[in-house]
Amino acid sequence: MTGNVLLFAGVATADLALALPWYERFMGRPADVRVHAGEVMWQICDGGWIYLVVDPGRAGRALVTVAVPDLDRTVAEMAARGVAPPAIETIEEAGRKATIVDPEGNSIACIEVPARDD
Repeated sequence: MTGNVLLFAGVATADLALALPWYERFMGRPADVRVHAGEVMWQICDGGWIYLVVDPGRAGRALVTVAVPDLDRTVAEMAARGVAPPAIETIEEAGRKATIVDPEGNSIACIEVPARDD
């Protein structure tokens, strides 16, 4: 893949009305786009979006990973907004990771990857 690439990471929910307040706390803001009654989207970086979509058959099975520049700050900000703070684990030389699980069981990992000298 080359050129102007966009990434959309989908998270399925059985009930958008119940999931939306949790995701607004997690993201720290309302959705950027309301596609229709069953789908909303947040832009999390220039080329990356997370979308929450009603799909009861897939709800609770998402695995999403977001790289952040400061994991401690990210976790503290989420905790201040009412999202239960996850444990931060160190993964050998790969970096640090904090995995948040939404009320339906979807997993969103925030990672901090150390800078590499190439």
